[in-house]
Amino acid sequence: MELLKTILEFELFSFEEYSLKLGALFLVLLIYLVTKVVLWLLKKSLFRNKSVDEFSKGNTYSLFQIIKYIIWVLSFGFMLEALGIEVTLLIAGSAALLVGVGLGLQQTFNDVISGIILLSERSIRVSDVLEIDGDTVKIQEIGLRTSKGLNTDDISIIIPNSLITANKVINWSHQANLNRFRIDIRVSYNCDVEFVIKILEESAREHAEVSINKKVEARLLSFGESSLNFQVLFYSSTIFRSDRMKSDIRRVIRRKFVENNIAIPFPQMDIHMKPSK
Repeated sequence: MELLKTILEFELFSFEEYSLKLGALFLVLLIYLVTKVVLWLLKKSLFRNKSVDEFSKGNTYSLFQIIKYIIWVLSFGFMLEALGIEVTLLIAGSAALLVGVGLGLQQTFNDVISGIILLSERSIRVSDVLEIDGDTVKIQEIGLRTSKGLNTDDISIIIPNSLITANKVINWSHQANLNRFRIDIRVSYNCDVEFVIKILEESAREHAEVSINKKVEARLLSFGESSLNFQVLFYSSTIFRSDRMKSDIRRVIRRKFVENNIAIPFPQMDIHMKPSK
């Protein structure tokens, strides 16, 4: 025991009244390892049920992230105390510096606060499908400063959390299992309106991912300058790959239009020239 005490009391560094002993480093390492083990056990405990749905997984993930950040902050404070650095005096002494750093890192702090809001409110969860700046993204991870998502081109996107909290974001996953989609199309004025509506509705119903339990509806939206403007609305549980589904339906519509001699007009403008007198 005397030998162990001598080793732990061995002085590695000293400056005026401060001295760093080997025992302090061992204590810091012990706090770090205990923190890692506690977080590992906590994660295993929270995610032990593999059969939960995506909604519950998002809730559990948000809870774990909040607890993880709190534990690490407390552990960092204990590490500083183990090194002989009083945290309260350190914060008080560096108050002016922290104000300057805060002004310089204002956007970073904004992202961090936004991350805390996202994790605590749980308005956005892992596996949610969002529409941000016209891009459809499936959230893979919510961090303290940034979130990571995957777009429809399978490209990972790093999103600052403030972009999610400060802007209008559509969360497709907050709705029911079925979401309504729409496809717009222009048709020649010479067409039979009722026949076009029938074809549009049939084309949507033919797709396997369109719900048969919800009404498929085609509408005449407006009278355009060179076309009649139609819209077909349908429900589907496909969200993240909805562009592919819409493309398939457009192909069916195009094929049926060709088979029935229904024209999709080009934009045109008629110019009438008056003869000079």
